[in-house]
Amino acid sequence: MASITKSARSWLCATCRRKISASFGTGISRYSTASRHDRPLRMAVIGSGPAGFYTAYRVMSKVPKTKVDMYEALPVPYGLVRFGVAPDHPEVKNCQEKFEEVASSPDFTFIGNVSIGNAGGHFDACTIPLASVMRHYDAIVFAYGASKDKHLGIPGESDLQGIYSAREFVGWYNGLPEYADLAPDLTKGDEAVIIGQGNVALDVARMLLENVDILRKSDITEAAIETLLKSRIKRVHIVGRRGPMQAAFTIKEVRELMKLHGVGFHDIDMSLIPDEISKLPRARRRLMDIMVKGSSARVDEAHKSWSLDFCLSPTEFLGGPDGRIDSTVFERTSLASPFDPSSSVTGTGEKITIPSSVAFRSIGYKSVALPGFDEAGISFSDRKGIIENDGMGRVFRLRTDENGAESQGSHLPGVYCAGWVKRGPTGVIASTMDDAFSTAEAIASDWNSNAPFLNGESSSGWEALRAGVERGKCRVIRWDDWKKIDKAERERGLLVGKEREKFTSTTEMLSAAAN
Repeated sequence: MASITKSARSWLCATCRRKISASFGTGISRYSTASRHDRPLRMAVIGSGPAGFYTAYRVMSKVPKTKVDMYEALPVPYGLVRFGVAPDHPEVKNCQEKFEEVASSPDFTFIGNVSIGNAGGHFDACTIPLASVMRHYDAIVFAYGASKDKHLGIPGESDLQGIYSAREFVGWYNGLPEYADLAPDLTKGDEAVIIGQGNVALDVARMLLENVDILRKSDITEAAIETLLKSRIKRVHIVGRRGPMQAAFTIKEVRELMKLHGVGFHDIDMSLIPDEISKLPRARRRLMDIMVKGSSARVDEAHKSWSLDFCLSPTEFLGGPDGRIDSTVFERTSLASPFDPSSSVTGTGEKITIPSSVAFRSIGYKSVALPGFDEAGISFSDRKGIIENDGMGRVFRLRTDENGAESQGSHLPGVYCAGWVKRGPTGVIASTMDDAFSTAEAIASDWNSNAPFLNGESSSGWEALRAGVERGKCRVIRWDDWKKIDKAERERGLLVGKEREKFTSTTEMLSAAAN
């Protein structure tokens, strides 16, 4: 573990290194290692995305000899870094290579193609009941992200063809097996509507508007390239209920869209922009400046264009006789205080219709409870889509009163959460790192202060579960197996002039691991 501690700063981006230095100093444990614990902490991490890896790294740095078993439902690691980050943002994916330093520790075990509590979404996945896992570890960290979409709940949403969630579309072009067969049809018209104005919505817009020859150099799937080559989309509306001062997107994503070659930006409603932009806080001021300045390409000369359509709330999708969407109806909204970032919004009753041969719903993701949560006493909020916790990742115990009403109770010893399942689907990788580190701090503090954990004197971890899993017909993927998959994808990529060509089915992944 010493190698991880010494080299940690070298594999983080500059922003993340500054955050670590400010919050945690040099990385050397600030907790006393003198305690009643004369055996290693055995910790299971459910999920292999940034939240899982950062939590594992930090706990292994803080608690010497910690042994971590990381469970992943798919045969491949990295979660949102692999399947959620835009393919034309390779710099954001740098951390996935650096997580290998954590995985290279003899105290770390990757257990891929193994789902906890439920089937992993593909036929060949192994499944272990949650109760079985909890019996064999001192601590368990839920870091499995947000796997479901939020819905609008408006007419036509579930009936018409041509309406997709941003999660489906992003997963499809990034090679997520769950959506390999999505086959979005972008040939029925030239206008697309994206509902939602977060960074994911802007990623979707960029994929629709970017020159395909630029995208084909990334690790976007070849199937996505073929679909985008056939696309007729020329006009993209990115629609939000509120205004530019309340928008959730960030400067980088807007600037990238503005700089797309041959793509024009339609002017925004200046009544929603403060008169004195220079007096705004720096980040908001820069964002307003970019939107007011617009794109270098003129809309009337560009071959494609896009707009940020503010103060519109979707009310209905309309379709044609072929059962496909052909337009989207919106109600115009009114902001109580247009220049207040937290302004409330109300409907005006005025309706407008925007032609849309395809629509994308980008209003957020949500986590779901794993089977076995109730039996384990884990408090999960369906409304919030998170595991109830104290903000530091300590999971609350589910409490049921005499009338059967459920509420959160005290901390459930040894049970923690990190990432989106802890705080909701917000933020970037740097904020996920901060969040994971706070959970790790709580785990280290609890362990070194002799707080109660899941088990008493012995926890044998994966060794106790392995025999039962391997008796089944499924294939467990270890880190060496993943490296075979990785090598095969890179070789496939060389054939088409890119870094990698991902496998888009678990069958292909498992086959590559077997070679």
